[in-house]
Amino acid sequence: MIRPATAADIDALVALEASFPAEDRFDRRTWRRLLTGHASVLVCEPPKGGLLAAAVMLYRKGAALARLYSITVAPEARGQGLARTLMAACEADAAGRHARAVRLEVRSTNSSAIRLYEAGGYRVIATLESYYPDGEAALRMEKSLDAPSNGAP
Repeated sequence: MIRPATAADIDALVALEASFPAEDRFDRRTWRRLLTGHASVLVCEPPKGGLLAAAVMLYRKGAALARLYSITVAPEARGQGLARTLMAACEADAAGRHARAVRLEVRSTNSSAIRLYEAGGYRVIATLESYYPDGEAALRMEKSLDAPSNGAP
């Protein structure tokens, strides 16, 4: 089940990111700020509780561009299509807020994420050298939400 995150999810969100490198993890303070600011945090919750995945979308007032800031899937839940499902939910959320496109940055060495985004219709629009704190480059990718999704002209 995909649902909006609440403050009650903060412990589970912190735990979910434990497999990320320390410099890429959100702390409790950041999660609290995301849950009360111009963001949408969506989570995937299994029937028995806990969190299997989460995604963060950032919005700027008046902007036609939404930013997919983070997708996290628990290691034991990877390969089940949860990231793809969350991406679709994030895109629907962005469209509901009248965004015309979704943009994201991804580590240039994260080939599985790049494949996921490309399969979802994102395209590389720029390479950002030394983007991450450890000096790694990022690919900036974007997907238009204006394009018809059913193949119609």
